[in-house]
Amino acid sequence: MELFKEYYYYLDLLAGYLSPVVLFLMLRSGRIDGFMWRVFWLGALLGTLWEAPIFILSGEATALPIIVWHNPLPAHYVVFLICHSLWDGLLFVIGARLVMGLCRGPHFQSFRFRELAVLLLWGQASALLVELSSTMNDGWSYIEYPWNPVLFLFNGHNITALIQVVWAAAPVLFYLAAIRLNTKNR
Repeated sequence: MELFKEYYYYLDLLAGYLSPVVLFLMLRSGRIDGFMWRVFWLGALLGTLWEAPIFILSGEATALPIIVWHNPLPAHYVVFLICHSLWDGLLFVIGARLVMGLCRGPHFQSFRFRELAVLLLWGQASALLVELSSTMNDGWSYIEYPWNPVLFLFNGHNITALIQVVWAAAPVLFYLAAIRLNTKNR
């Protein structure tokens, strides 16, 4: 487990930066369609909406950092900002695939509460898994503020409400944009 902790940031970077490459190869081979490729970039763009403030406020000495790095980052924080935005795109792709597997089609054509519910549940679960993974490996954790209360401690680190709130709102924005993206390109 200590070996994993030592390489946690590198594995984080590898997975984040490989995700568009793997998805592009899947697109070229016909394993995913153009909609799923666009979903990835939509999710990465949406992810930048919260990743940028989190990383910019926590990347340098600021008056209001949002996260604390338990181990020093092996690259500039902007490298991680981009990586985590790509990760967000991948998480949205997985969410869209879950919708397609758990809901009757046609998918992402008009508002259906069941599709949104799958995305909301996946968003909450994935946000919690990412945060637990980070705290388990002494990567980063969120700092407690009145607007970011601690939900519980895990491995001696805070698990806070902020990212859960983000992943309660983000799937709604994503879902509405994905419907528009899908119906616009039909």
